[in-house]
Amino acid sequence: MDQTIGRMLIILGLIFVVIGAAFFFSDRIPLIGKLPGDIRIERESFRFYFPLGTSILLSILLTAVLWIISMIGRK
Repeated sequence: MDQTIGRMLIILGLIFVVIGAAFFFSDRIPLIGKLPGDIRIERESFRFYFPLGTSILLSILLTAVLWIISMIGRK
């Protein structure tokens, strides 16, 4: 039981490190925030940005990574 919780905390920590690095290097990662489906509205005194396409892509990638981790954990 203790080893399972320890592994889960390590995995969650690694996920947070990856997410933090993605935020830190987001301006250097190509296509992040510039995918088709990302909504950007810019006016003189108003700026709205919603990264819908990027959110969907990251959701698919995170789901795949977590699925692979769960498959490895079952063995």
